Amino acid sequence: MLPPMPSFDIVSKVNSMELENAISQAQKELLTRFDFKGANAEIVLEKNEIKLRANDAFKMKALVDIVIGRVSKRGISLKSVDQGEAELSPLGHARQTIKIKQGIEGAVAKQISQFIRGTGLKVTAAIQGDELRVTGKSRDDLQAAIAAVKGEDFPVALSFVNFRE
Repeated sequence: MLPPMPSFDIVSKVNSMELENAISQAQKELLTRFDFKGANAEIVLEKNEIKLRANDAFKMKALVDIVIGRVSKRGISLKSVDQGEAELSPLGHARQTIKIKQGIEGAVAKQISQFIRGTGLKVTAAIQGDELRVTGKSRDDLQAAIAAVKGEDFPVALSFVNFRE
């Protein structure tokens, strides 16, 4: 029986604990900020969505700045954050949903796979759901593939997990 070939996985996942910490810090800041005293503003985290509500567009912009600032300080890549557009009601109230992207979309996975093939390294990349598995005969080729992918700018935040020999 052949021994398994060395491999690793390329994933795009946001640490849910870091996200929860970032949102709770943003909520605390919201309570202490002078410009939000008496304002009907809130930040709510629901699974992979952050729902924001504010009295007007100006306060919404400040709310988004608070959340984005806290998220980036917790080490979450802004490539994983999809801000969307603020919705304004006729009365001036504003709502906005910020989506947190989990996993690699098919088109981006294909782009990464083609990039790895184009490096000329003796590795293969296979798309498995919302992640990529890269296998190769030598550990050096796999490390070179990781370095090449890190050096390229893809539209999602990537991390490398499950390095197996």
